[in-house]
Amino acid sequence: MTGAVGIGSRTAGRLRELRLPLGLWALTRIILLVCVFRIVVVPGPDVTSDVEQIYQSWYEVLKTGTYPQDDVTWQYPPAAALAILSPALLPFLNYSAAFFVLAFLCDALVFALLVYTGGRPGRTMRGAWLWLAAVPLMGPTAYARYDIMVTAVAVAGLLAAIRSPRVLGALAGFGAVLKVWPALILAGTPKGRATWRSWPVAAGTALGVLALCMVWMPGGLAFLSFQSERGTEVESLGAMVFHVARHFGWDGEARMNYGSIEFLGPYVSWVSKGAMALTAAAFGWLLLWRFKARRFTSSTVADAAFVAVLLFTATSRVISPQYMIWLVGVAAVCLVYRSSRMGTPAYLILWATAVTQFEFPVWFSHVTQSDWLGIGVLFLRNGLLIAATLMACRILWKHTVTEAGSVTIPVPADQPEPEKVLTRSA
Repeated sequence: MTGAVGIGSRTAGRLRELRLPLGLWALTRIILLVCVFRIVVVPGPDVTSDVEQIYQSWYEVLKTGTYPQDDVTWQYPPAAALAILSPALLPFLNYSAAFFVLAFLCDALVFALLVYTGGRPGRTMRGAWLWLAAVPLMGPTAYARYDIMVTAVAVAGLLAAIRSPRVLGALAGFGAVLKVWPALILAGTPKGRATWRSWPVAAGTALGVLALCMVWMPGGLAFLSFQSERGTEVESLGAMVFHVARHFGWDGEARMNYGSIEFLGPYVSWVSKGAMALTAAAFGWLLLWRFKARRFTSSTVADAAFVAVLLFTATSRVISPQYMIWLVGVAAVCLVYRSSRMGTPAYLILWATAVTQFEFPVWFSHVTQSDWLGIGVLFLRNGLLIAATLMACRILWKHTVTEAGSVTIPVPADQPEPEKVLTRSA
């Protein structure tokens, strides 16, 4: 009887602790829904138009049993069709409304996972608070792209990493066929058993889902040629060169190309190739880190995933606003663990997310015109992104390589103090 009373009192105490975050989450998400349903109009371009026009047009094609093979804006892996077709699960709503509701539910799932994990012994609620704040700071774009669905898959995989490497692998593999980047959540799996349990499962899942998609509908690999022809998008780091150069006589322009506003003109191909070279160098650094890393704590899988996604994003030819949702989701998982030292880079990403809403949609016309307001907000967002990337890389290297005198085996998820781990001589 005493035990039951104790459990009841702990449950009641936990519910009291959650009243504020749950209330704030509900309030901010109601505001987001009001915006995406255009009851309140956000300044700038209509961010919901992609759902109403592009996504819905893909939906109509996919329903016929084929991928959009003649549409250059279809630049996503085959399993993305599942996200585009998902509004069919809510047939009582029109396509756009159903999509927004599903995005809202994915947001709720991520928040619930972070709250549940954050309440366990040895964990913190910092990750849930970061997610709570960052999604509304992103604005209606968060619910008007399918990236929040992909992020939910990646977050679930990372949170399952310690207890079940196979679940991590399965979700990473599935996520990779949704939008490639979730494969990066495998970057920090501890050497040995955890890697051998997760990586083959990820590869098997990805190949299995890919095969099913190819059998299901023709044209599943059409996205590869469309994606390879992308140029330097106006929001990327490389584009900053041309934003400034336009004020000094550069003979180029910014216009719609392959589904986004890109720079076209002299030297753009050089910058695009430079970005790809930087991406290759970034992955080379990650490989070197995996080879040199000697210390793995309970947060290392999430920390390394955060660094990998930062590197992938910062060096991309395209840094669309919704990419910030990826970073916020993985950063939130890092902050769940007391052992993580990624607090400062995570908060820099939170600030970058807030600036991103001004970069797009609020002042996007200034960005495309390369006036000084547009250049200023873009330099601020990308500067925060670069700072977070460099700082996170330094922290990961220092924590797992420089300071490591032994190989650390992660403790179970319910261990009260994650840093008290079993070690053996390196």
